[in-house]
Amino acid sequence: MPLCCNTAADYLEAAREMAASGRSTLARLLAEEAADRTPDPREAARILNEFPGPSLRQEN
Repeated sequence: MPLCCNTAADYLEAAREMAASGRSTLARLLAEEAADRTPDPREAARILNEFPGPSLRQEN
């Protein structure tokens, strides 16, 4: 898996790979970033629904 993510699709692909490898926490964080980079709110909600759980981000 390439470690550089530039687009929502990149983050979503990485999230799916992490989920498939059992790294659900990292998958959720990547999915949140993908959702943030998605301009359509309905698509962003769909992305987050694919990776359920509370937000794990720590905002400053």
